[in-house]
Amino acid sequence: MPNLPLIIILVYALYEGFVHAFEADHVLAVSNIVSQRNRIIPAIKDGIFWGLGHTSTIFLIGVIMILFKIHISENSFSYFEAAVGLMLILVAIFRLYLFWNKEKSMTYIHKHDDIEHIGENVQSHVHVYFGSKHLHKTSYGIGIVHGLAGSGALVLLIMTQIQTVIGSLLYLILFGAGSMIGMAFVAGLFSIPFSRKLIFSSRNLRIALVLISSGLCFVYGCYVMYNNLL
Repeated sequence: MPNLPLIIILVYALYEGFVHAFEADHVLAVSNIVSQRNRIIPAIKDGIFWGLGHTSTIFLIGVIMILFKIHISENSFSYFEAAVGLMLILVAIFRLYLFWNKEKSMTYIHKHDDIEHIGENVQSHVHVYFGSKHLHKTSYGIGIVHGLAGSGALVLLIMTQIQTVIGSLLYLILFGAGSMIGMAFVAGLFSIPFSRKLIFSSRNLRIALVLISSGLCFVYGCYVMYNNLL
């Protein structure tokens, strides 16, 4: 069967996309997003939207390089990698900013309840805002930036392995589908410590998890920028 090698390559694309989602920069960025969730299902959706953004960029670059035969220099992708590093730094800082504001709000609410409403059945702490209104859009945007990093090398590799345009583009689509599945799994997994039952059980645990995820994201972002700019 002459199509068997292509079929194997395309199945491998799905696997490669799934594994690709577990790279450190991807996990760190998405973990900072899902740490704002208190339920697993919305976190999984965040992961899927990240995969959609990631796929959008890779497919667009693939179309430019494969269909229009436009070469993008390796130096350009070094700058793209540095942009990913900068994004990780900004994600970490913004996550800490949101967390700090939320902690201040919770402290104010509890003090307000204790001092002014003694004896009343006040439950305003239940309505603490988790900053999750636009997280799907944020996830999609972060995925778009992540898609820039390494996409050129991926497309060049595909062009050497697959001779047909349709086969090459299909590879990118399946690679993207695999990354969506992989990141949905990662996002769901990393959201478990922040689920409703666990996040309210220990304030110290909540603070430690956010500081660790944001700190690692910031440090790794600095590392990526250093490696690609210096």
